Amino acid sequence: MKLALCNEVLRHLPLDAQCALAAQLGYQGLEIAPFTLFQDPVELDERLAARALASAQAQGLHIPSLHWLLVKPEGLSMVSPDDRVRHATLDWIRRLIAFAQRCGARVLVHGSPAQRNPLPGQSLDDARQRLEDSLRQIAPWAVQAGVTYCLEPLSRAETVLVNTVQEAAELVHRIDSPALRTMLDASAAAQTESDPIEQVLARHLDAGDIAHVQVNDRNRRGPGQGDTDLLPLMKVLHERSYDGWVAVEPFAYIPDGPTTAAFAAGHMKALWRAAA
Repeated sequence: MKLALCNEVLRHLPLDAQCALAAQLGYQGLEIAPFTLFQDPVELDERLAARALASAQAQGLHIPSLHWLLVKPEGLSMVSPDDRVRHATLDWIRRLIAFAQRCGARVLVHGSPAQRNPLPGQSLDDARQRLEDSLRQIAPWAVQAGVTYCLEPLSRAETVLVNTVQEAAELVHRIDSPALRTMLDASAAAQTESDPIEQVLARHLDAGDIAHVQVNDRNRRGPGQGDTDLLPLMKVLHERSYDGWVAVEPFAYIPDGPTTAAFAAGHMKALWRAAA
């Protein structure tokens, strides 16, 4: 198992310190939320990518992926009827794809529920079509950069647009690009999927839909800090010789970020041993 920590768990620390602590806790990678790296969006450039990569490599870490792509700058939307807003959003995503390529990340996880929710007065069908159109524009940029762009299914508490892995897979299949896939977030899946999440994972791994996995509890705390049993999920990954990354992504840090990260690392390693 290649285990990464989502860096916003430690965002109170400078990036060098985040990398040092993640490595000390036994993670092999740091999944980066770009908004944690800058105050002004103009700072997201090749120099920042080089610094991020150097910080990770100094601790023997990889940067396998980016997520929380559209938190900053403010006012972005994949589905806005305003062409100016949507074009600004796509321009930002193109910059993120270039940033990912420069810092070695091979996957971008597109969650960002607020930036894909229908706007007031906008129909769900219109928002869905605009999301699909936006992803069609993103696909060739991802192909050119050699990265995979994953549409993340999220819970209905976060968004009304793309809630299940099946919905995400159907959208990605319509676009039919090798650079577009989906992923599974354990917390969202546990809240939304009608089948057990390990069955959902197995079905879509076998179909070639899944390029990334995030682990957390349905209560949005870290893995092992609630009643979501992730052992069946790990067994599916082990049985299928999954070679992608598993990223720890809690949203509630109890009692704090470093303790949550430490507990999650130990818990996930124990599950992987049990799965084997």
